[in-house]
Amino acid sequence: MPPRHPVPARAPEATPPRLPGQRRPATLPADDLVDEATYRGLDVIDLDLAGRTVASVEFDGCHLRGTDLNGCQLDKGGLVDCLLESCNLANLRATDASLRRVRIGTARMTGFGWINGALRDVAFEDCRLDLSTFRFSRLIDVVFSGCNLTRADFTNADLSRARFAGCVLDGAQFSQATLTGTRFTRCELADIGGITSMRGAVLEGHNLVALAHTLAAGLGITIDTA
Repeated sequence: MPPRHPVPARAPEATPPRLPGQRRPATLPADDLVDEATYRGLDVIDLDLAGRTVASVEFDGCHLRGTDLNGCQLDKGGLVDCLLESCNLANLRATDASLRRVRIGTARMTGFGWINGALRDVAFEDCRLDLSTFRFSRLIDVVFSGCNLTRADFTNADLSRARFAGCVLDGAQFSQATLTGTRFTRCELADIGGITSMRGAVLEGHNLVALAHTLAAGLGITIDTA
């Protein structure tokens, strides 16, 4: 009989962004964020774009480094073939937006929110993603590596083609999420929420010990330590 929850033959990998060989420097106010704009082939270096509220903005083939997008509100739009390094994305909120072939490294992303969105071939590396939310989003070939995801919210997200490696996920919420085939390697998973939604996930043996009390509580089991 075939397994009830088949495991993918390989762990998800994110295809890297395809940046154009020639890009021009972005400047303000010429390249400030405005509704329905497309920013293509830019080097966005150390610009302060914090607090903008825009709709249908797209970045295509851009390199962002040291850019401040703290508190931005984005509706629709998204990023494709972009590299983000050491950016401030804390409290950025996006709805119905997409990320495709994007790499985000060493970014401050506390309170980051990508809600009801689509993420494909995205790599988060050494990012501070505590209190972030990916509610109702679909993550395809997305890798979180070395990230702090304490109390992150994945409610109703599709994580079946996502991988977490060396991440802190203490207190993360997985209620109603799809995790069939999701891989967790060298991760901390204490006190996570929605434990019963982890059916079909692929974990290392030591995680089962750490999850024992959380799993028992989720199943209504009382552990007698007397």
